[in-house]
Amino acid sequence: MSTTRAVHQCVSEERLREDITTNAEFGAIPTDEGHGRTVLTGTDANRQAREYLLDRLDDAGLDVRVDAVGNIAGRWVPEGVDPTAQPVACGSHLDSVPEGGIFDGVLGVYSGLEAVRSLREMDADLDRPVEVVCFTEEEGGRFSNGVLGSSVASGKRTVEEALALEDDDGVTLEAALSDIGFRGTGHLDANAWDSWLELHVEQGERLQDAGAAVGIVSAITGTIRCAVGIEGEANHSGSTAMADRTDALAAASELVLEVEAATADVVTEYGDTVVGTVGKLDVTPNAINVVPGRVELGVDVRDVEYASMERIVGRVRDCLSTLEAERGVETTFARPYDIPPSEMSERCTAALERAVSTVDVPSLSLYSGAGHDTMHVASATETGMLFAPSHGGFSHSPREWTDWSSCATATRVLTAGLANLARE
Repeated sequence: MSTTRAVHQCVSEERLREDITTNAEFGAIPTDEGHGRTVLTGTDANRQAREYLLDRLDDAGLDVRVDAVGNIAGRWVPEGVDPTAQPVACGSHLDSVPEGGIFDGVLGVYSGLEAVRSLREMDADLDRPVEVVCFTEEEGGRFSNGVLGSSVASGKRTVEEALALEDDDGVTLEAALSDIGFRGTGHLDANAWDSWLELHVEQGERLQDAGAAVGIVSAITGTIRCAVGIEGEANHSGSTAMADRTDALAAASELVLEVEAATADVVTEYGDTVVGTVGKLDVTPNAINVVPGRVELGVDVRDVEYASMERIVGRVRDCLSTLEAERGVETTFARPYDIPPSEMSERCTAALERAVSTVDVPSLSLYSGAGHDTMHVASATETGMLFAPSHGGFSHSPREWTDWSSCATATRVLTAGLANLARE
């Protein structure tokens, strides 16, 4: 039987590159710089990406299944291992944002597959099965606010609730998955896993700036998304005196500035991991000669501490009350997306730290400012997360890039980490 060092040395950069570049062809978009793709859940590009993954999992000898919401899992049971033992799982997602990059999510799926290929080739001495997972609709580009497949796998959402979700054209997730042949059966259950690891591109510049080969994630920021409506009165811009206006956009502008000010105040107390953003603004009727009658805003608040997030949301609600009293507008408030911060487990973090030592590469401990499927899985089992460096920090963009050698190095650490967990 092989040592952990021999196991990670079997990782093939060539195979990993071939899988990622082939996947990049599905949904490829023309771009002046970089390599872009648009792969929304239930589209033909998504079908192609899924079918290719099934072929690659099958070629590697994994037992493949697709669950009711389209989550894909391939399980390898090493010779002599109890097939009913809780597996160590790893993976990510294959869907993208519109005009996204070729590594986001994809590296996590195919690094997991390459890790299993390496473990198999070296006849690794393991005590547990290993499972490679591709979650449905992580990006939330069509049917949800994101991390949909993992929300079902972790028990945060039922299969029925997920399948009933509709896109902007009224097409349900169930219909879209059926159309591409990926409406499976059963329920992928993250609670049945011994542990979980995810490798992802950093989507920032901290690793690049530090000269680190990999990042070991300590925590994933929580996210609260608020949907705010401000109702004023639409009227003619030329014949409505300033004193007679109930301008919804002017009121909304005060809220935008209050989110910025509230976040700055909270940063002073909690630190610069706190962020608050108004990233969406819909104005009605949106005509140059009409006083705006209604505005809908999307507010995104994130941090590694839930209390700091609540402080900002509280300031948003106070501001809305003030706007009603002082500007005469009517407001609505909802928080349809509310995920607390996720701490990575000590056991999985320790397994990754030992893997870094085995592979002998420089690493950095850091938090994730972006959300990932791992934050849902963390409520169901022990989790760990790795980052690979991103050139320039670009992500959700065709300019997203991680060197192939960096992809392979991070995959070697993942492989050793999986072996560490599967030997416990």
